[in-house]
Amino acid sequence: MAMNTARYYVALLTVVVFPPPLIAWLIIHPLADKLSRVGLKGTYLCIFGFYAAGMVSIWLVRDYILSLDYGFSTPLSVLAIVLLCLSIYVRVLWRRVLRPSTIFGLPEIRGMHEPSDLVTEGIYSHVRHPRYLEVGLGLWTAAFFSNYLAVYIIGLAYIPLINLIVRLEERELRNRFGILYENYCSKVPRFIPRI
Repeated sequence: MAMNTARYYVALLTVVVFPPPLIAWLIIHPLADKLSRVGLKGTYLCIFGFYAAGMVSIWLVRDYILSLDYGFSTPLSVLAIVLLCLSIYVRVLWRRVLRPSTIFGLPEIRGMHEPSDLVTEGIYSHVRHPRYLEVGLGLWTAAFFSNYLAVYIIGLAYIPLINLIVRLEERELRNRFGILYENYCSKVPRFIPRI
């Protein structure tokens, strides 16, 4: 009984909290120049307002969204533990090299005026987008542990959406860093490190 409750709350947290930020990033990247004119506080107010509206909307239909539960699965739970460990490991690695201002998207929000360096050391010498890799691993952790259809759908939707977000982000990085970023892209893959 406690396991089913834990699975339900993991699924609920995932479906309520995860989609709004993902959709917001699809909006933020194309509008980065305009948002930089609104200012930091205005931008964060818009973003968090969007998050709150999205989360409340999903909360209101949560029973419908979480109506299909496949039940507890020991093999999937073991796989979830493995993915969780990988996700935590990737997070530790990228946190070692990324500045807090970059984590909160300040270069994008403030536009080209925010001084920043291209990060290519640590895990960034193996994959270009370890933060998105970590989130994907965490999302599939939640999917396999909770075993709800809605979380699997979000996990599947994450793949094309994050690829679109990455393309938008990489366009900004090419504009900011030019040939330096082009050379980096030619050597380092997006998500899956070369063996």
